[in-house]
Amino acid sequence: MKRWLGKSLKHKLSILIIIATLVPLLFLGLFSYNLASDLTEEKAKISGMNTLRQLEAYLATMVKDVENMSLFLIGHNGVQNYLKSPEGDFVQQTSIINFLTNLAFSKDYIANIIIEPLGAKPPISHKSLTGSDFIDITESVPDYYDEQPKWWSGVHQQWSFDGVRKVITLSRPIRSTDKYKLIGKEQINLDQAVIAGEIRQAVLEKSGFVLLLDEQNRILAGPPEWETNFLISDYYPDIGPFEGVSGFLDYGEGAEKKTILYKTMSSGNWKLVGIIPSEEYRSQNRYFLTLTAVAVSAAILFVIIFVLFIIQKITNPLSQLTSFLKHKSPEESLPAIPVKSIDEVGQLIISYNKLSSRIVKLTDEVKRNESLKKEADMHALQIQMNPHFLYNTLSSIHWLALMNHDNKIAEMVGSLSDFLRFSLNNGQEYCSIEQEIIHVKNYVSIQSIRYPNKFLFQVNVSAAIQEQLTLKLLLQPLVENAMLHGILKREEQGCITISAECDEQGIHFTVTDDGIGITPERLKWLRTQLSEHPDHKKEHSVHGGYGLRNVHNRLVLHYGKEAGLHIDSREGKGTRVMFTIPCTESANN
Repeated sequence: MKRWLGKSLKHKLSILIIIATLVPLLFLGLFSYNLASDLTEEKAKISGMNTLRQLEAYLATMVKDVENMSLFLIGHNGVQNYLKSPEGDFVQQTSIINFLTNLAFSKDYIANIIIEPLGAKPPISHKSLTGSDFIDITESVPDYYDEQPKWWSGVHQQWSFDGVRKVITLSRPIRSTDKYKLIGKEQINLDQAVIAGEIRQAVLEKSGFVLLLDEQNRILAGPPEWETNFLISDYYPDIGPFEGVSGFLDYGEGAEKKTILYKTMSSGNWKLVGIIPSEEYRSQNRYFLTLTAVAVSAAILFVIIFVLFIIQKITNPLSQLTSFLKHKSPEESLPAIPVKSIDEVGQLIISYNKLSSRIVKLTDEVKRNESLKKEADMHALQIQMNPHFLYNTLSSIHWLALMNHDNKIAEMVGSLSDFLRFSLNNGQEYCSIEQEIIHVKNYVSIQSIRYPNKFLFQVNVSAAIQEQLTLKLLLQPLVENAMLHGILKREEQGCITISAECDEQGIHFTVTDDGIGITPERLKWLRTQLSEHPDHKKEHSVHGGYGLRNVHNRLVLHYGKEAGLHIDSREGKGTRVMFTIPCTESANN
């Protein structure tokens, strides 16, 4: 929210107007895409049903032709005479075979025609058979032909001297034309390969296909991988029923979803079933999606350019005023800006010109007041503390103590004088490590007089780094903290040690004590205090830790975040405070 409020007026207006324009565009694009997707599916269904109608017309013509042929054979005199005669006549047989051959010659879908007598006479066919797995319906329903004039079989195999082939058979009983007595049966075998070839040529939406089913939904013809005589439910379990003469239904979900079209033929009770994978819709939908995305993107680009142009025209005067004010430093005077229009922006500039003259007057007044205030503060500071007066007074006390042979007082006052002299240091911020250690020793000297035999003090700093420069007053607060909060709170004598080592990463200082240590809760609180930003205002009087935080903040501000304090402590064992400063030029340089 703050980042949004910090944006320019032009930025805010541009985003708001663009969003207000883009949302309807995106919804329009989404609506167009969904509409196109629905139209694609509807188009595929209509096209698929047209394909099924064309196949139905071909199959209906074929079925009608075969049924008419079967009726013609029943009434043929030669067939009637042969079936009525008690014994077979070779001449009749030859005549009938020639007749059957001529009848089937021009029809590629006729695989064979068989006339089967009831008695011991052999059957007649225009192609000699060596075997067949045809089973007539009367084997399972003996009275079938009493109610039905014909029966269409499923797919079965037939062996002849030409080889083996799959056929679909139309079977009819043959009755005598004079007494209507059953005298035989006829079979007209349709070549299943010819029918399957026509079915496979009907492709629905590139990868879709068509199946031919019988009245029991067994597969008569389809793609090569679909086995004949299998139920369609063997491939698509839980497929819904085919209700009505024609229609469609959805099968599956997601990527496996398919649209199934179906149409029941009026003759033969066969069904044509078209199956269209949903992937076909998705491939076409991707095209529409790309087209929609291009159109919407072009519209979005135009809207963005147009909006930015209009916003630029509106906000350009305000931007010029903002830029003019931004590049003026506080010390510079604010000259009047020429007014080029009388609209809201022009009125704003007029108001600015009036305010600028007032601001100049107030600025001069504030500068005068600040000057007087600084002068008064300096005067008060000089009155409160005159360094030379303080040094001279301490020197007088030092000599008086020596004259009275009071060496403890003399030593304490001398150390205090050197301690204060270094602390003021004429306003300098840096000193050598050697001077910093001497300053610490002056402090320790004073405290050792106050607390005799209470602590030991050690310094382990090599002479090679004592001339390096460091920010002053870093070690003394750490030693003071170790003494007051660690050593003086234990009954027996303690030890405070200052160590320093130098490597390519800088100079590493460590202040160690063997005092009472810090509790885990207190240590966690101290580390939290040190992790806060140096400018963060927080009350420390309740919890303490001000000296450590002050040293930490000075290190961070002068040397960077990596130079800050690191504290390790164990309750009852002591405390260790560490920091690192970069190597600098020596104080002599």
